[in-house]
Amino acid sequence: MQETVPPGPAGSVSSTQRQRHGPASPPIAAAAFSGASVDGGVGGRVLVLNATYEPINVCSIRRAVVLLLKDKAEMIERGARQLHAESFTLARPLVIRLVTYVRVPRQAHRRKITRRAVFARDGWACQYCGSRSNLTVDHVVPRSKGGTSSWDNIVASCGPCNRRKGDQLLAHLDMELRRAPKTPRAEIFIHVSAPTIPSAWQPYLAQAA
Repeated sequence: MQETVPPGPAGSVSSTQRQRHGPASPPIAAAAFSGASVDGGVGGRVLVLNATYEPINVCSIRRAVVLLLKDKAEMIERGARQLHAESFTLARPLVIRLVTYVRVPRQAHRRKITRRAVFARDGWACQYCGSRSNLTVDHVVPRSKGGTSSWDNIVASCGPCNRRKGDQLLAHLDMELRRAPKTPRAEIFIHVSAPTIPSAWQPYLAQAA
């Protein structure tokens, strides 16, 4: 059964605009991109949306162009710069959307507990005092008291708060959490992959919030 795809968020490139600017990718082999450059390089990242406009990944510009040239994705947001290859010029992709829906395992992100992921989930702020400097991670219930290394027991903590708390339970201290820790949304790992979020990505990440 064919799935209904919702319209893109404000700021996306419409079908009419895509027609006005020409096809999203020229009908040439993807291998032709091997010599392409963006003002001398192929650096940068591209946000990948599922067919339903759900953000699912971040990839390199080279990978995004290959998907476009193979008609496996369409360009949703483009940059002002251009990619130049020997036989074609293509707008620099910022956001692409997969043409075919890809099923992403719902629990795939639960095992990816890293310092950066914890910091990103907690807004890069200590969950005890709100400080944004000297961040570490803290087990709310210390491991020595049976605490687990799970999303609901690990928080971002500044060095001073971490030392003050030490190996104690919050109930024994004059400290409390700003908010209860929990498993983050899958989109948080996009923030981990690309800490600086381009403005062109914001509508799609906000839609997934």
